[in-house]
Amino acid sequence: MRNLISVVIVFFIVLSTTAVSAELQILPTGMRITVLSRLGNPVENAKVTVYETRDDYDNEENSIAGPAFTDEKGRVTFKNLEVKQYFVQVIKGDDSNYGDAEQTGKLKKGKINKFNIVIQ
Repeated sequence: MRNLISVVIVFFIVLSTTAVSAELQILPTGMRITVLSRLGNPVENAKVTVYETRDDYDNEENSIAGPAFTDEKGRVTFKNLEVKQYFVQVIKGDDSNYGDAEQTGKLKKGKINKFNIVIQ
C-alpha cells in the first residue's frame, strides 16, 4: 500500500511540475511574411529583408533578419523578434514593395504575426 501511495504522490508531483513548466514556456515572437504578386499569386524565391528603422531600410543596411527567400507558397518566417514595428523590403527581379507595405504593425508577443506584402 505504501508503494502505491508513493507512486501516486510522485505522479502528482511530476504532473504539477510539468504543468508549471508549460506555463513558464515563452513562445518566440516572430512574423510570417507572405509575398503576393499584384494578381494575388504567391511569389516564390522573393528576397525578404527586415530592418528596425526607416533609415536602415532606405539605406539597405543593418538588417536584423534576412535576407531570406520565400518558399513555393510565397512565405518566409522570422523568429525571435522584439515586440515592435519593422520595415520589410521585398525584391523579386524588377518587382518590389517600394512605396507600399514597407512597415509592419506592432508585433504581438509570443505569436507568429502574419503579414501579406504585394509586390509590383
